[in-house]
Amino acid sequence: MRYYIIDAFTDQIFKGNPAGVCVLPAWLPDEVMRDIAMENNLSETAFAVKEGERYGLRWFTPSAEVDLCGHATLATSFVLFSFYEAGPEPLEFQTRSGILKVEKKGDFMEMNFPARPPKPTEFNAEMKKAVGSVPVVAAYENYNLMLELESEEDVKTIEPDFAAVKELPYHGLIVTAKGRDSDFVSRFFAPVVGVNEDPVTGSTHTTLVPFWSERLNKKELVARQLSKRGGTLYCRNGGDRIFIAGEAALYLTGELSLR
Repeated sequence: MRYYIIDAFTDQIFKGNPAGVCVLPAWLPDEVMRDIAMENNLSETAFAVKEGERYGLRWFTPSAEVDLCGHATLATSFVLFSFYEAGPEPLEFQTRSGILKVEKKGDFMEMNFPARPPKPTEFNAEMKKAVGSVPVVAAYENYNLMLELESEEDVKTIEPDFAAVKELPYHGLIVTAKGRDSDFVSRFFAPVVGVNEDPVTGSTHTTLVPFWSERLNKKELVARQLSKRGGTLYCRNGGDRIFIAGEAALYLTGELSLR
């Protein structure tokens, strides 16, 4: 079975967010896909199967299947555009989050995701335990917790208590602030699904873009995720849909032996 590792949201290997990609003739049993993701030990491994005019697409962390993953969708699109689909037509994926569309625009691929705007919530003692003494401006929530911090430097240097983050009643923790050389910056921590820090996270920007678009009164925004690897996302607020564009780089191709 052909296997790829793609660095997403970057044009250089060893940057951005690496994702495993398997393009299958038919679905494998769920436990096999979970085992492959665990063995590969990347934040997400994507599995795609051609189903008529669309591809079915599923994403697994080393410990769980997830409903939405931006960087692995970008990585899968890069593989399909590079090795499987001859034409320039947009890709359509059937996923647990509905139909996702990806359009190739030169070296960039633009994804079209449902918006997931956050709502305000109270910053409490459990949240404070998770983030320590870093100043928090405000707290917001949907299926993730999002904390607005005072500065880009606070986002860059925060050291969460991962055990405390795991105890919060959320999928993960987003921290964000206004950027210096970009519109906004962020980091994302999800120990509950086996990913202490995700290097670059497309799905969190379905929450970040509506928030910062309203705050900055801008429809088009440039975002930086400040993990050690780092990555850049070019975003557009389309109301109930969020458009996220980025580049990708091929790191590895190989064969998986499942015997």
